[in-house]
Formats: sequence, structure tokens, C-alpha cells
Amino acid sequence: MYVRTAAAAAAAFLGLTLTVLGGTASPAATTGPGSSPGSTGSTGLLGPTLYAHRGASAYAPENTLEAIDLAMRLGFDWVENDVQRTRDGELVVVHDDTLARTTDVEQVFPDRKPWRVKDFTAAEIARLDAGSWFSPRFAGARVPTLRQYMERVQDNRQRLLLEIKKPELYPGIEEQTLKVLGETGWLDAQHVSRRLVVQSFSADSVRVVHRLRPDLVTAFLGTPTVADLPKYAEFTDRINPWHTTISADWVAAVHALRGAHGRTMEVDTWIVDDAPTAWKVREMGVDGIITNAPDVVRGAVGGY
Repeated sequence: MYVRTAAAAAAAFLGLTLTVLGGTASPAATTGPGSSPGSTGSTGLLGPTLYAHRGASAYAPENTLEAIDLAMRLGFDWVENDVQRTRDGELVVVHDDTLARTTDVEQVFPDRKPWRVKDFTAAEIARLDAGSWFSPRFAGARVPTLRQYMERVQDNRQRLLLEIKKPELYPGIEEQTLKVLGETGWLDAQHVSRRLVVQSFSADSVRVVHRLRPDLVTAFLGTPTVADLPKYAEFTDRINPWHTTISADWVAAVHALRGAHGRTMEVDTWIVDDAPTAWKVREMGVDGIITNAPDVVRGAVGGY
């Protein structure tokens, strides 16, 4: 799932893409009354919903503001991110539970191995370069706080698939995440109905979110057995599996159920970055595709 793009290729792509697109964003697509966010589905006229995984992370450093800005310029409304917590209680957007892979933490704090997110303050993390590992073009990019991230997504008129990462490391992170979402204006009726989905690999974490905000659309990351699917339908709306773990029959079994909000359950699969796989999962009937390279998937199977 990790992406390390050569600097020259990334720079060339960015220059070409932004020239073609003219640096403009497409208006946010809307969903019909009573539908869940992005629920066009694989049989809809627009194709599957496409989620820019950690932003346009094939072409910009993942989970940075630069990555979601690029997704916007490529014309994608939905972005996905990962939320963890610092030592002093700030929520930050970063995938790994350590900072070593995607920042220069080893150089800035050489004596703090293993460089876990939870062992650093927000001010310390704000000092780190989160772009140079990917390409010199992005030197100086930072690890954003969740608050900074939400403000940028709002400014970009984008929508968010928010993952609560490793909640077992951060007791109470569900409540805290909802608090930040509320304070940044993301828990009003419009955002909740059209622009926000909260997901996790932890079923318990998804249950907590559903209990605290039963109006929110939620998703479980994983591939439960068909026999277990009804249990998940009690507290979630979507099952989001790794693409190698599913079949058309499994997708149909999910679609046969109604989720926590009484609507047909959906399937958004990950991580799909090439045309043949995109075609394969679309033929299985998935509703959405989570991808590092949304332009590649859109070119293959459509979608938005």
C-alpha cells in the first residue's frame, strides 16, 4: 500500500496534468435525497465513486495538504485520510503509527527511536518535513493536524472518508475526532448527509462512532464472512475490503443487506491503482474504489 514515486516522474506528471486541467476543481457531485454520501454505485451513470487514498498519493506525499490539493486539481471530490493522536492530545493526519517512513524525524530527533506518533507533541511533529521523502518538489510539506486538514477539505469543497487509525493505541479517539469534526463545521446536516464517512479496521471503534453519532455514515474496513455480515449491518453502512479478498458473490451478499440507516449496504474496495484491477472490481459490482491514482482508475472505468 505504500507508494514511492520517482521524483522526475512525479514532477513530469504534475506538470502535464495541471496544464491539461488548468488547475481547476470540479464542483462537488451531489447525491439524491435519502442516499448515503457518494452512493452512485458501480451501476450508476457516473460509474463507481472514486476516493483519492491519502489524497492523490501516487503523485504527492500522502496525507498532506499538498496531496488533497492535487486531488482537487485532478477533479476528485472524495479524499481519504488517517487520524492518530500526539503525546499532548492533538489529532494529526498520518498513516503509520511511527513517523520514520514519511518524515525526517530520524534526522531531527535521532535519539527518539522508534519515533512513534504518540510519543511526540504536536509542536515537535509540526517541525518535521513530510514531503522530501517523496520528492524534492515537496520539501517542507508538513504533517497536518486534523483541524488544519478539515479546514482545507472544506476550502476545496471536497468530501472526506476519514479513517480512525489504530484506536487501540488512543483511548477515546472516537469522541475526540467527533469533537474536532463538530468544531470545524463537519457535523451539520449537509456534511453528515453528503460529505463525510468515518471508517476503521476496528469494529469496536465503528460501533462507538455509530453510538455517539447514529446519523453518521460509517464503514468497516475488512472482509467479514458472509455469515457474519448481518452483525456488521447493525452498526455500519459499508464494508470496505482489500480488493484481493472479494468476489462478485461476496459483493452481492453485502448488497443483499440493509445497513444501520436502512439503506442497501455498499462496498468500497482498496487499493486499486491499475486499469485491469479496476475493471475486475467494477465487474464484481463494487460501489466505490479507493485508489492512490484516481485518474488512472477513472480513465479505465469512469467514476468520479
